[in-house]
Parts: sequence; structure tokens; C-alpha cells
Amino acid sequence: MPDTARPHSSPPSGAPLPDGLSRVALWTASAHAAEYGRTAPYVRDPWAADFLHAAGFAGGPPGDGPLQRLLPDWAVVRTRFYDEHLVAAARSGCRQVVLLGAGLDTRAFRLDWPTGTHVFEVEDPALLAFKDQVLDCAPPSCGRRSTVGADLAGSWGEDLLAAGLDPRRPTAWLCETHLYHLQPRTVESVVRTMTGLSAPGSTFGAECVNAGAASSSFVAPFLEALSATGISWHWQLADPEGWWAEHGWDAEVADLFTLPYVVQRLAPYLPLLSEAAAKCVFLTTGTLGDRR
Repeated sequence: MPDTARPHSSPPSGAPLPDGLSRVALWTASAHAAEYGRTAPYVRDPWAADFLHAAGFAGGPPGDGPLQRLLPDWAVVRTRFYDEHLVAAARSGCRQVVLLGAGLDTRAFRLDWPTGTHVFEVEDPALLAFKDQVLDCAPPSCGRRSTVGADLAGSWGEDLLAAGLDPRRPTAWLCETHLYHLQPRTVESVVRTMTGLSAPGSTFGAECVNAGAASSSFVAPFLEALSATGISWHWQLADPEGWWAEHGWDAEVADLFTLPYVVQRLAPYLPLLSEAAAKCVFLTTGTLGDRR
């Protein structure tokens, strides 16, 4: 679930995390590192283990409930889903890709991008500095990678334009998990900026928390454990398609269990998943609606 929440916390050893990092960014890196060791990984991220080593981090999500046990595999499934979404969007003409709250994401380096793709990463400047130090001048697999050191809760649109984004060309936007760590009014601001910089043909992807499942016996204990570490899921939706439509986007929620890799990976957890638990988050994608 969460990937790049802002609250800072300490690793299990008690030593402070490097500037800009949070536990949740490193939980996803840990999931990617474990996945990379599989015979046929769904996500190939050779830098994930290096991030963990550089941060001196080991550990996982707080608590020991069923949701916590599922989270590493869920992180891999979610990453695979949005990997495929972004590459398909780029191949369909969105040669500008913007990762909002990019965290320790390495898509600019590990995906098979079509020629001429420009990947922008918007993230805390300290996190970007840590990330680039670990990447150690590795060549991106996209045509060009630009980093934008900015806080999504502040003004970042002008910085993105200064980095080379052309709002006249279609863009594929991804805010994989970061939105639900923001206050609702901040989410509104982020989406308003994103929409204003989008040309016809633009796409988006975002994981959205299901407001109807947050109080369930499957999710609530995890949220309580998160809260004890200073992390919260502030933005929740009951109707993601409706919410995004109100903000100018034609959205749809993925039916995950029509995807073979999801069924295969999550099969061991099916006895734990009621219908509500299986829909505790929405993997949402969409396209810019008609502005006429």
C-alpha cells in the first residue's frame, strides 16, 4: 500500500534515517529487493537492496496482522500494474512521464521505455540526493530523466515546467501512493495543478484508499499500528471514478483478479480476503476528459 509518505521515523536500530527518507519508502524497497531474488520476478529492481544498505534499514510494516503479511507481495503487484500502465501510455504517445512523490522508484532506469521518453521525478530534494548517490550515475533506460526537488504540498508546477515539461504535449502522470498521505485540500491542489499542465491524451495512475474499508477488521488494526509511528491515511474515497470525473478525468478501477499475475501472487492470501478486504484500495487509472 503506502510508498512515499512523508513522516520521518527511525529504523529498528534506533539510528535516524537519512534525510528525506521514511519507513514506508524503504518498505517498498525491501519488497522490491526480495522480489529481485526470485527466479522470475514481477519487478526487476537491482538498486532496491542498495537503498536499504545505504539507509542502514531493515524491517517491515508495524504490527503482525494479515494485512501486514500481505503488504510486501501487494507492493510488488501494485508496482507491476503501474509499470505496465506507464509503458503502455508512453508507447501510445505520452512520451512525458511524471512521477509525483517518486520516492525510491527506479522506473526511469529499469523499464523498457520507447525512444524519446522523458521521465520527471518530483520529490523531496534530500530524498533525491540520497537516491542519486546510491544510483551512482547509472544510465537511465529512458531518453532523459529530470529530477524536481519540491514538496507536493507546496508549489511545484513552475518547477516542473522549468525542468522541461511541455504542457502542450500529453503526459502520463503517476502518484502511486502518496496522495492518501496528504490532507484532502492538498490532494485537490495537486490534482488541480496536474490537470492544468495536461494536454489532451494525458493519463494518470494513483492508488486510492477505499473509505468503506478503512474501518474493517482487516484494515483498521494496520491503520492503528501506522498511526503509532506518526503515519496516517488522510485521503479516502468511496467512489474514485466519480471523484476523478469531478476533477476532469475519466477514471476506472482495475479489476485485479482478472490479471493473472495478481491471482498467482495473492492466491495464498485468498482465505484472508473477504470482498471488503480485497477492495481496501483501488488501483485507479484514467485519461483526461473532454474540456470543451
